Amino acid sequence: MSRALMINGLTVPVPVIQGGMGVGVSLSGLAGNVAKCGGVGIISTAQIGYQESGFEEHPIETNLRAIAKHICRAKEIAGGRGAVGVNIMVATRRYEDYVKAAVKAGADLIISGAGLPTVLPSLVEKSRTRIAPVVSSIKSASVICRLWDRKYKRCPDLMVIEGPKAGGHLGFAREELERVTDTEYEKEIQGIIAVSKEYGTKYGYQIPVVVAGGIYDGKDMEHALELGADGVQVATRFVTTYECDASEEYKQAYIDAEEKDIVLVQSPVGMPGRAVKNAFILGKKDKPKDWKCHQCLAKCNPEKIPYCITDALVNAVKGNLDKGLIFCGTNAWRAKKLEHVSEIMEEFKTAAELSH
Repeated sequence: MSRALMINGLTVPVPVIQGGMGVGVSLSGLAGNVAKCGGVGIISTAQIGYQESGFEEHPIETNLRAIAKHICRAKEIAGGRGAVGVNIMVATRRYEDYVKAAVKAGADLIISGAGLPTVLPSLVEKSRTRIAPVVSSIKSASVICRLWDRKYKRCPDLMVIEGPKAGGHLGFAREELERVTDTEYEKEIQGIIAVSKEYGTKYGYQIPVVVAGGIYDGKDMEHALELGADGVQVATRFVTTYECDASEEYKQAYIDAEEKDIVLVQSPVGMPGRAVKNAFILGKKDKPKDWKCHQCLAKCNPEKIPYCITDALVNAVKGNLDKGLIFCGTNAWRAKKLEHVSEIMEEFKTAAELSH
């Protein structure tokens, strides 16, 4: 018996959301194929137009056009199955314009983290786009639910709990990442679920909760569902798929990595992140001192940061690894081969059925 994920009238046959990965790792190719297999495919809007003409001169305008292009393409690939959404970081410069572009293009879902999406409800009014904040603690879940309740008289359509084992930029202090145990964080997950039930009861709606960070296989999913989650968000596992939008060199970096190669780094945006150790991280390659600002983040002073995060991520996704930052989740070292999205989704579908 299937265990569908219900998101405010949207039925997702397999309760799996593919996590948004920027820059350029999860675009329409990956997201469309995840949706085609009955899940939620998520396109990262972080510098989404990096491959398009005009990006160097007008990055934001190019990104806004690319959002519509990739949502449309992903939906064509999906063929009416699953759902297609986007991940938009609150820290993005001109965040509101990115949200409006996604809504106009018909995104089924917007997941928003890297800050609290305080104004998100006002940007999706009278649309069918569902919205989901990313939270990492009981406190952040309570703050966003209370604010949306008071200001917009609504609750989230979905909540994504991103734990300390996630990839890319992390919503924790470095000390927390090195100290927190699985048992401690599982209590946090259950506390966040309690917050979702409190506000769901008020609005007569069961807010589905999805757990992210460290979910790699069916057993990880089963454990998350046992904790009370309604589904999981999976990112790292999908990188080493034939359908992933990253370069073959990027995927091979995951396959070649050993557990000791997955390290925490301090990103120039001021947050800790998790990445594959390489020459770039080790400082064996000189980082450029002068670069052109690509207008990715609202709060960034090019004169004070050690390198441009956009350049580092674009280099990596294109395969220029020695000059790139290869973001990943804590389980990237478990990747041993390339797989098809359909194989991974079948594994998670089976796990969901066993847990029902």
